[in-house]
Amino acid sequence: MDRLRQRADFLAVADGVRANSPAFVVQRRERPDQGPVRIGFTVTKKNGTATERNRIRRRLRELVKRLDPLSMRPHSDYVLVGRRDALSRDFSTMLADLQATLRRLDRPQAKPQPRKPSDADKPNAPAPDAHSRKPD
Repeated sequence: MDRLRQRADFLAVADGVRANSPAFVVQRRERPDQGPVRIGFTVTKKNGTATERNRIRRRLRELVKRLDPLSMRPHSDYVLVGRRDALSRDFSTMLADLQATLRRLDRPQAKPQPRKPSDADKPNAPAPDAHSRKPD
């Protein structure tokens, strides 16, 4: 497993699918090449001081080390975005969360169903108005 290090790679993965967990967000993008799985870690400044952000990043790296490599899709890039809950969440719970999140990412994405237009969507339909009633 290789690491993502360039900003352009992180931005490309951000356009892919994502799944949330209390301690992190996992983003995935499939690549057309036959390269190995690559993974990146990021934690924003709103998650605390530099020491806390580094601790979150270390915990995320350790999660990936303990993860079965077969649970990740080949020829894909992954980014784990750390959240503040990663500091206090139990490590075994986080590992289970990561496994469940990766399974959710592998599910086929449902296409949104087209919405049927209603009378209110028609451009020339008069808007209902409380003042347009006739007096009795």
